[in-house]
Amino acid sequence: ERNKIYAEICNAKIDSESFEEKMVQTISGAVKTKEVQCETITVAEKGVMVTSWDFDNSLDASETEPAQTEEPTDTAEKSSQSPTAEKHGQAVAVPSARESAVPARSHEERECQSEAILTSENLKQDLVVVERILMENIFQPKLAVYRQIPVLIEPVVTSDTDREEGEEEEDEEEKKDKKKHEETPVKPSTLSDLNQSPAEAAAPSLEQLWSYRCDLTSGHSVSSMAWNKVNPDLLAVGYREFVSRGQKEGLACCWSLKNPMWPERIFRCEHGVTAVDFSLASPNLLAVGMANGRVAIYDVRSRSDAALLDSSASLNKHTGPVWQLKWVQQGRGATGGDRKERLISISGDGRMTQWFIQQRLDCFDLMTIKRTRTGKKKLLGEKERKSEAPISQQAAGMCFDFHPEDTDIFLAGTEEGHIHCCSCSGKEQILGTYRGHKGPVYKVAWNPSSTDMFLSCSADWSILLWHRDSHSPLLTFTSVTAFVHDIKWAPKSAFIFAAVNERRVEIWDLSVSIFDPVLSCAASPGGNLSSVLFAKNAECLLLGDSCGQVGVWQLHSLAAPSTEV
Repeated sequence: ERNKIYAEICNAKIDSESFEEKMVQTISGAVKTKEVQCETITVAEKGVMVTSWDFDNSLDASETEPAQTEEPTDTAEKSSQSPTAEKHGQAVAVPSARESAVPARSHEERECQSEAILTSENLKQDLVVVERILMENIFQPKLAVYRQIPVLIEPVVTSDTDREEGEEEEDEEEKKDKKKHEETPVKPSTLSDLNQSPAEAAAPSLEQLWSYRCDLTSGHSVSSMAWNKVNPDLLAVGYREFVSRGQKEGLACCWSLKNPMWPERIFRCEHGVTAVDFSLASPNLLAVGMANGRVAIYDVRSRSDAALLDSSASLNKHTGPVWQLKWVQQGRGATGGDRKERLISISGDGRMTQWFIQQRLDCFDLMTIKRTRTGKKKLLGEKERKSEAPISQQAAGMCFDFHPEDTDIFLAGTEEGHIHCCSCSGKEQILGTYRGHKGPVYKVAWNPSSTDMFLSCSADWSILLWHRDSHSPLLTFTSVTAFVHDIKWAPKSAFIFAAVNERRVEIWDLSVSIFDPVLSCAASPGGNLSSVLFAKNAECLLLGDSCGQVGVWQLHSLAAPSTEV
């Protein structure tokens, strides 16, 4: 019917004046985007265990009708539950006892999940990042001084009244200071001080920033330190400890500026660590020498403390302590990738060896250090002595250093007190011998700027400056009566070097004085100094002691860097 009505209306519109055609446009409103935030939808999982006997017991309970007994009519004893409620209560009580094992199982699952989270690698990495952030916040002023950047000072939030009181106190102090300056006359000594230049007025000094130490390193002695060749913030430190009846295990730790309180890597060794050094071609490889003659190579990228390569299986391994080892780039005049790198070590067994890395760590001898003859004249009536045993003919090697430009030339210090200038190529290995020390030579070091000069320190309390072409020392430095354990040239100056003995550290500047050090600082009361190292990218000095601490010290008011001699 409605269709018929619609058809009649359409027919009536034809030729009718009552209808008129018009166009109409629907207005669409502007679109407005809205967002709604709701609370997080929590999803919980629940598990229920159903067994066959549960079905049987439930069916039996539904089929059997409970016996209805007459209850006493006393209102106090009458139950308020209906029969249906009692029936449901009985039906629910049975499975609730059986489901008591489900919460226990879910508790065990939660414990397993929490244990998996705590032992996950992602959580460990996140905790390391958080720890570094906290350490940087704690050590920010000292790290800023080390990196030579401005120190951030947190503003103190005070109220308006406190601020006004503080301003009034400052104004009063300024007025008092002005009155004092007007009343006190100027002394002649102060005028002379004002006429001095800033370099003359400020004396060199040391300021301790922090110390690398932890519970593991306490009780050990720092034997060696080495910077990573690529990452200047990574420091390798070797620890050893000698006791009366043997040697305790040693440590090789990698410290980072990002966390001065705990090392990034800890490698435990069976014997004391005597030498460490990073590779340049593979910066992740750390070579470690030990007191029993063992040489090991560790991968610092791995979190495992197992050695990557070990010399225990080598037939030609050292039989004495490895006093020093170093990665050396070989190739005279070669640059860049043309220079090959090899690992060199010197030991107390009188051998200097080169190690090559294959499926195992093996070596061959570069040279054997023999004892020099004393040249004493034979007395009248004295019989000729028998030839010494082969073991006594070898002198223990203590240290070495390769020439900074010609890596075929190196110096080797011995227990006799002699320094041999040697060559890796040619028949004559020993080019010359420098005699000047009366005790074992602990360290030799070429000057990185003036490559014809080198330093040596010994147990005879002296430091000697040598020239390559002269077999007698040019200068002798002696300030205290103690063994000089270590020396290092400053990387940015040809005149400055640091030396440590058991009692103090000394900074010598040859452009200022050749008789006295420009700076001398006593060691901490609890331990003796054992090693020294300059920082690569900062005006700082690192000092290792017998307590297992590596102190980082800021150098102030030293001479400007100079490489001209």
